[in-house]
Amino acid sequence: MKLIAHIDHQYAGTGESIAVDNTTDPLSLDLGGIERVDLHFPKFNDGRAYSQAFLIRRRLGFKGEIRATGDVLIDQLVQMQRSGFDSAVLREGVDASDAQRQFERFKAFYQGDAVQTAPLFARKAA
Repeated sequence: MKLIAHIDHQYAGTGESIAVDNTTDPLSLDLGGIERVDLHFPKFNDGRAYSQAFLIRRRLGFKGEIRATGDVLIDQLVQMQRSGFDSAVLREGVDASDAQRQFERFKAFYQGDAVQTAPLFARKAA
């Protein structure tokens, strides 16, 4: 997952990127010509963007970038990646190396997810 400093983030809405409100049904989106979808976490305990990312990635088959914005906590980055996010904008003052260490904690997952759909036993059998 690509980690982006708050200061380096360019807001969506220009050209091939859109920002999706977390009350929007992602299945109603027309993603033709869109390369990046920004999904917003207004509070860390509002998980609607996880569901939106999963639906956009799996049901709509979106191949572009899905970016997490807003109240992004580093302890939620792994779940964001498993839900279909490609990148996350870190809050101001968050150390990117601390955030990157989250991905080193878990080497594999038993269950399938939005990115790796097959469970671990099926991947090992293949």
